[in-house]
Amino acid sequence: MIKVLIADDQELIRQSLQIVLGIEKDLEIVDAVANGKEVIRSVRRMKPDVILMDIRMPEMDGVVCTQIIKENYPGIKIIILTTFDDDEYVFNALKYGASGYLLKGISTKELADAIRKVYQGSAMINSDITSKVVKLFSKMAQSNITIHVDEKEVADLKQSEWQIIALVGSGMSNKEIAGKLRLSEGTVRNNLSIILSKLDLRDRTQLAIWAVQTGAVYKDFEEEK
Repeated sequence: MIKVLIADDQELIRQSLQIVLGIEKDLEIVDAVANGKEVIRSVRRMKPDVILMDIRMPEMDGVVCTQIIKENYPGIKIIILTTFDDDEYVFNALKYGASGYLLKGISTKELADAIRKVYQGSAMINSDITSKVVKLFSKMAQSNITIHVDEKEVADLKQSEWQIIALVGSGMSNKEIAGKLRLSEGTVRNNLSIILSKLDLRDRTQLAIWAVQTGAVYKDFEEEK
């Protein structure tokens, strides 16, 4: 059972999400709150697996709340759910460790599937803003964010792992990478976990920024013979 916390300042949205997601047999809505401060209090009590986080909320907005949650509870997955297609919000949400960014208006099935995929370790970016992801990673790479990786671990990376790193840096999802490399999604997910562990990186966002910073995203890694 995946425990889900809903955060939205509009009561109608909170109630609607509780109803439509509550029907899903593998999802448990543990709480629904109206702002970032209430999210933090609820997390301590309910320990959710995934948070659906609105951006613009009173008291504390979703971006600031995401930063605090990921610093203190790195294992919790956060999906930013908003009506605002705003580059700066996307940038900051990803920078602070959000696993997904979806525009309100997607279907219940799409949202439920996104929760499951994020819980399993994938990243979910709404198709309407996917084209911006690489630009955002580039912006993050050029900012004051520095991703430190042990050079010894880098030297041990396999050619197949470099392929996945390059594709993650280009903004591809696990499904897209699997299709590109003719692998199963499970294989891609497992390889990604190995890569993150090997490089001691927190998540695929850090990996993507590092791929841009090192230029790996621009290289064409041939398949191993």
